[in-house]
Amino acid sequence: MTAHQRLGINVDHVATVRNARGGSNPDPVRAALLAKEAGADGITAHLREDRRHIIDGDIGRLVKEVALPLNFEMAATEEMVAIALKHKPHAACIVPEKREERTTEGGLDAAGQHNNLKPMVARLRDAGIRVSLFIEADPRQLAAAVSLGAPVVELHTGRYCEIESAERAAELVRIQKAAALCEQLGLECHAGHGLNYENVGPISAIPNVRELNIGHFLVGEAIFVGFVPAIREMRRLMDLARAVAKS
Repeated sequence: MTAHQRLGINVDHVATVRNARGGSNPDPVRAALLAKEAGADGITAHLREDRRHIIDGDIGRLVKEVALPLNFEMAATEEMVAIALKHKPHAACIVPEKREERTTEGGLDAAGQHNNLKPMVARLRDAGIRVSLFIEADPRQLAAAVSLGAPVVELHTGRYCEIESAERAAELVRIQKAAALCEQLGLECHAGHGLNYENVGPISAIPNVRELNIGHFLVGEAIFVGFVPAIREMRRLMDLARAVAKS
């Protein structure tokens, strides 16, 4: 188990609040700077095709103004590849995207979209961008990630977070097995989606999971306690879960 599990903060929904009224406040770049102050290891931002929260200008500013690695979430489109190549973020995470969904509803079908994804992954990697795929905890999808040449996968934890406790245990086992398989396949394993204070511990305790990406819950919690305290509490819970698992 690595001593430090990285925490990436997704600032999408700071932009959601801004866009609800227009103007420039609240500023997702300011949120990213506060995340750095709170001890975050990276920033995640999803530039959706319909620009419902993060907008193009945010990406440029996040790269230039925030001294943390940017994980640029993107659909598998030529437009998004061009934007990634223009800004050259630290990482590009390819995610599934449907216009009608409120949030990402599941993992990318990397196996089924292999021929479409292969040249995109190659172009991003050739530009020095770390490519990750947001996928389900499914051996077939992990094998596809290896075949595509993506060095990182992010396991979708949405189902684990949403289902009742009786079924959640089985879903946790599935994620644990997928994380262990990542190690065997030479993939770096990340996880995220729907994580909060109550459910983060078991995921954080998985020894092969190197990074968690968390956003919506922390933006909501920040309304009540502030962004820095909200992130620091998440960091504390992650560190506690790792320490207990290691002991």
